[in-house]
Amino acid sequence: MAYVVTESCIRCKYTDCVEVCPVDCFHEGPNFLVIDPDECIDCTLCVPECPVDAIYAEDDLPDEQRQFTQLNAELAKKWPVITEKKPAPADAADWEDKPNKLKELIR
Repeated sequence: MAYVVTESCIRCKYTDCVEVCPVDCFHEGPNFLVIDPDECIDCTLCVPECPVDAIYAEDDLPDEQRQFTQLNAELAKKWPVITEKKPAPADAADWEDKPNKLKELIR
C-alpha cells in the first residue's frame, strides 16, 4: 500500500512533506505533487507534515478521491523528483479550502 496525494494539494503545493520522505518518492508538477507508488515505503512521515491534509494511505482514500491513486502513478513517471522544501505559491492559502480543484491541475 502506498500513500497518495489528493485534490487538496492542487494549487497549494506545500512541500513540507518532501523533506521528511526517506526514499524521495515525491514528484513535482507545475501546481501539484504526487507520490510514486513504486518508491513509497508506507512510512507515514509525510502525512502529518501536509498542512492541507492532502495525503492518505491508499486504503483510506475517500471515495471521491480514489482517482488520485492512478493519477499519482501516472504523473510520477513524468514529473521530476523533489527532495527539498520550496516556497508555496503566493496564492496557496486562497486555494486551501476550495473544492473541485481537479480542473485546475496542470499536467
